[in-house]
Amino acid sequence: MLTESFIASTRSLEKQAQATTAKDIGIHLLEYQPIPSLKSSFKKSSTQPNCLAVTATHVFAAQADKSIIHVYSRERNNQEAIVPFQEKITRLALAAPYDGVGTLVLGTEGGRLILWELATGRQLSTPQSHLQPVTCIAVDPTFNFLLSGSSDSNLHVWSLPSLLSFSQPSSNDPSQPRPYSPIRTLTNHRAAINAVLFGHSASKANFAISASKDQTCIIWDYFNGTVLHTYLLSNNPLCLALDPADRAAYTGYPDGSIQVLNFYKQSSLIHQHYDSNQQSTPTQPPPSDRWHPPETSSSPALCIQISYDSTTLLSGHENGKCHTWNIAKGNYNTQLADLTLPITNLTILPPTGFPNPRKANIKLHNVVKPRYESSLFDGTSSGGTRSNATGSGIPINYTFTAQFLSTLPLPSDMPPQSRELDEALTHPSFPTWMLEEGIAELASLNHPSSASYSNPSNNDEIDALRQQNATLKGELDDALRRQRNAIAEVLGFEKER
Repeated sequence: MLTESFIASTRSLEKQAQATTAKDIGIHLLEYQPIPSLKSSFKKSSTQPNCLAVTATHVFAAQADKSIIHVYSRERNNQEAIVPFQEKITRLALAAPYDGVGTLVLGTEGGRLILWELATGRQLSTPQSHLQPVTCIAVDPTFNFLLSGSSDSNLHVWSLPSLLSFSQPSSNDPSQPRPYSPIRTLTNHRAAINAVLFGHSASKANFAISASKDQTCIIWDYFNGTVLHTYLLSNNPLCLALDPADRAAYTGYPDGSIQVLNFYKQSSLIHQHYDSNQQSTPTQPPPSDRWHPPETSSSPALCIQISYDSTTLLSGHENGKCHTWNIAKGNYNTQLADLTLPITNLTILPPTGFPNPRKANIKLHNVVKPRYESSLFDGTSSGGTRSNATGSGIPINYTFTAQFLSTLPLPSDMPPQSRELDEALTHPSFPTWMLEEGIAELASLNHPSSASYSNPSNNDEIDALRQQNATLKGELDDALRRQRNAIAEVLGFEKER
């Protein structure tokens, strides 16, 4: 039987007395199907919206109005670490597969991005790119692009490989982009950005969607920085969710209602996002696409998520209640849980119980606490780096710490070039063929005269090739001459007519 679960985090209320130990719980792991129930919980956490990141082994929670992140181990069901930073962390996003190891991206109150490699401890920080605090971060499915939104109404598109690269362009070269800077900025919004998401496609046709306090949602072609379509909303969109097949978007309103943005509402040969005649015309969703909760359950929807089978929408509200909505019928369904504190984040976990689940290749048992690299700006590092004039270099203490859960592919399954590399990597010392090649190369370097030695047989072959080239050149000249004569005769016949 398949089991579907989700993680919900809450924000503690300053004026509310913590009378019971249950109210000290800040992160809840709840089972959604088949039977709703509380499976486990983590205490001493208070998070703002978009400040929770979840992997198969850990939970990361940026604490509200603080400059620390709580790291929880899902395997041991305890708090693993408390990681301090120099600025208040306002947003979190994970650039990694759910069951893999990757990079945690942090947005700060000062408008910067911090990248933390979880398995190495490497910490990178960009210069201030936003004029106000970062309010949302999203990572595309290919882990190549980042989107960061801010209260300054701007969206920055970043290249994740460029940010993580050890080699950066020189800041003195005007023909090169500035190191650790966004590749483009999207500026069509006129108020603070509340939420941003990428589509689920890994192709060049993927898109991004952003929601702003100016009561608009914009669909972006983030590869080119152009607007594909604009939706005019009737209220302030607090959160966003995308259908797994990118057929529609959902946003939550301050009155607790859910607004549906159906991307396929209009029947047309060309999708409205890519029809040049419709791109410049905003769309206002009809009132029928807005779902209202019962009057007794109306409270701002702070976060929403779509279930694995795309039939149910889950919403977390400021009054601490988690509701479910029937997507097929387009209406309110039922109350799933009551956590008493404002629910600020919801994360749907992959379902379990499949007969042949896909196994991860790597597992992170413990995160490596971040070590700041000052080489981003001055070309040096406290840990020591091999750097050049552009500030690039691999730190000497750069170490990857994780467990490999599968073996390397067998040499018989690899092409010849890969087999040689695999043999070199797994050999106790050095393969014989590699030693022979190295000795031969050293011998040629020590005796340069032998390298210029001419073989008489090779000279004969060169002379034969030269004669053949001369013969072919003569034949080509004859062919060109005959072609010119034929053209002249044709022109003469035309003149006689």
